[in-house]
Amino acid sequence: MKGKTQVMAMCSAAVLAAVLGTLASSALADTAGMEKGASADGKVPAYAGPQASPADWSFGKVRGDFWKHKGEKPLYSIDASNVDKYADNLTPGQIELIKQKKGYRMDIYPTHRECGAPDFVQANTTLNASQAKMDSTGENLQSASLPGMPFPAPKTGAEAMWDHLARYRGIGAEWQKAVTAASPRPGSSEWIKAESKQTLFFPWGKKGATSPQQAGMLYAIYFAYETPAALAGQGLVQRDYFDKGNDTFYYFTGQRRVRRMPAYSYDAPQIGFENQYTVDEPWLFNGQLDRFNWKLAGKKEIYIPYDDFGMYNFKDKFEDVFKPDGVNPDARRYEMHRVYVVEATLKSGVRHVASKKVFYIDEDSGLAVAGEDYDAQGKLWKVKEAYPIPVYELHGACDVEPFVQYDLNNGRYVTDQSTIGTNTDIRWYEDSNDARFKDDFYSSENLRTVSER
Repeated sequence: MKGKTQVMAMCSAAVLAAVLGTLASSALADTAGMEKGASADGKVPAYAGPQASPADWSFGKVRGDFWKHKGEKPLYSIDASNVDKYADNLTPGQIELIKQKKGYRMDIYPTHRECGAPDFVQANTTLNASQAKMDSTGENLQSASLPGMPFPAPKTGAEAMWDHLARYRGIGAEWQKAVTAASPRPGSSEWIKAESKQTLFFPWGKKGATSPQQAGMLYAIYFAYETPAALAGQGLVQRDYFDKGNDTFYYFTGQRRVRRMPAYSYDAPQIGFENQYTVDEPWLFNGQLDRFNWKLAGKKEIYIPYDDFGMYNFKDKFEDVFKPDGVNPDARRYEMHRVYVVEATLKSGVRHVASKKVFYIDEDSGLAVAGEDYDAQGKLWKVKEAYPIPVYELHGACDVEPFVQYDLNNGRYVTDQSTIGTNTDIRWYEDSNDARFKDDFYSSENLRTVSER
């Protein structure tokens, strides 16, 4: 009898595994909020399913050289001569960049809907479609199976933002050299260009299912500047949480000490970048949602950055890609996709340098790929875009790391998380036992240890 019971249990487990596998394979197409079919005009094709990672790629090789669609030519380009013709499928920020910046151009390529995820992430996404919840504030993620898209069919702006904030990025990522740069001031040719060692850690990113309460921490980051001289030796650890503000510790070389930074959040200026870059601007948005009211304004078909391998070519020269007035059009690629439009309006009685933010969230991947900030007078101020690619280490999952932010008032722009010009690539980890992907690496004590060596 015992043997028969064991056999029945094994059969049941096998059946369950098969069912979950079937659900996982269709999760993004059936229970995610995406429209699986093509648009009426065919410009947005039907969802094709996750792209298999190229068998002949290995870390250290340029990713774009192994992409399935390498060598595609643009269908057409949008610039100042024809921007009005395509305005219905452009964001206000894109239109303004084209009109304001001489020579600004968007090359439009065939659309590929091939963002996916490993089976265990897709299975969690299937569960989240009916089980994920926000807390009573409507701003914090209360329950979800992670890693997985929390809200594959978001009903609120905050839910759509959590799809971006809790996107699957493996257990962590590392940069041997990450570039953060601010373009020259008007009348100057001098960049602020910093290089740093950097790691990101996602405690819920491992295979399985983890809730926000179990994880506690959304992510942790460590970086240590190597250049320029004014920043060299300075370092930071920051821990961001699902339901509260961050903990930040900063190592100052002149003082040879680690200081807690309780106000290093929201719109606080990042150290060293002449007020061009705030703490909540990495990856277009970073941090707590509680200073804004979030509205899901609907869906729209627009041209967005997509499959932007040109922004990940670490063997290119920095100055060939990042020109004084903007990113070289040859390094950018745009495709027509459906996006969720999310509007964030500053709450009454709350302070922030932006009165309103707008984000464009890719329907298939949940990634924030474009955005705008408006100033206190309600005038368009900053234009942002991030550059998604399928991550070969993560079996079809797409991510955004490099991004750019243009200031329309002073003509300057900021880029971060780039590896262009460093001759080293970003590396994502599906799993790792390395000390940099453990909780205690991201402490004030460890920051002091690694900074004072």
